[in-house]
Formats: sequence, C-alpha cells, structure tokens
Amino acid sequence: MRFELKGLAAIGRWMVRRRHGVPDGAVVATYTKVQTFMLSLMLFAMAVETVVVDLLLVALDVPAWLRFAVLYADGYGLLYGIMLAAACVTRPHVITSDELRIRYGVYFDLRVPVDRIAAVRTSRNYNEGSMVAVKDGRLSVAVSSQTNLTIELTEPIAFVRPFGARAEATSIRFFADQPETVLAALRPGLSLHS
Repeated sequence: MRFELKGLAAIGRWMVRRRHGVPDGAVVATYTKVQTFMLSLMLFAMAVETVVVDLLLVALDVPAWLRFAVLYADGYGLLYGIMLAAACVTRPHVITSDELRIRYGVYFDLRVPVDRIAAVRTSRNYNEGSMVAVKDGRLSVAVSSQTNLTIELTEPIAFVRPFGARAEATSIRFFADQPETVLAALRPGLSLHS
C-alpha cells in the first residue's frame, strides 16, 4: 500500500514536473531512457487488451460482476505501469557533495556517503537477473536488466531491500542514462577523501 501511495504522488509530481529529493546544487542522473520504450509499448498493449477483453466479455454476455472485476484488474495494471514510469522519472539518482543517492522509483532508495566511496568506474552488464539483487556483498540495481556503473566502498553499507529485507554491500552496480555525469560528479570528491 505504501508503494501505491508513493506511486500516486509520483504521478502528481510528474504532471507538475517536480522531482523528489533533489536539493539545490545537486547533480541529477536519470535512469529511465532504456526502459521508456518498452514500458510505453507495454502500457499501450495493456490499454488495447483492456478494451478488447471488455468488448469480448460484453459479447459473451458475461455477468456484470465478473466483467467489472476484470476491468478493475486491467485498470489497476495500467495505473501501476503509469505509477512506475512516473516514479522513475521523478526520483532520479542524486549526487551532492555529501552523498550519492541510488534509486529505483519508489521501490529502492540508498544513500551512500561520498566518504565511503573508494572508486567509481563504468562497467556495462546486460544480464542482471532482477531489479535489486545482492550476492557476495555486491548490490545490483538494474534497469531493463542493465547496469553500467560500479562503485567500490571503503566499508560495507547496510540497506533495506524493496520488501523490507536487510542486507549489506561493499560494491554497488547500478544504471544511469549518462554514466559520465556520475563519474564527473563523484571523481573530484574521491580525491578529497583518499
């Protein structure tokens, strides 16, 4: 329920072109471009499917309660897809002088203090298994099964996974539309903390 409420708020922010948690002077790193086409295609297909299934149920003279239940489920699926798109646009990665904030919509939000970052580099990976995964101390926050940046930490950082499980990582892989923006924003700070 909490995710849905935040998702609805994200739609409102998207409509008025406001971003969540981006202070003045922060560097913003978006991560939505690789998923926009597929998500748009999926939403279009779901909208067409909703209309076609409803017309089919009317033609088959299905009881109204069943028709409305299917219509409700299809409508919720569409709303969920729009909430996901809006949340990813309005909650980008954020870099300030103190922290790197890695996010995925309303589902994941990790604040990494800059003084804990030992190294940052580009490293493309196209076969991530899930949106947020942890294995052997390595956290992956993927977009469309991709990551393109890796940060190594000086010490483990604890975080909460999307459904509440806690974990730790010493290395984080994530995706940004323009990884060079993240590199340019983080590398000067690394030399200060080395």
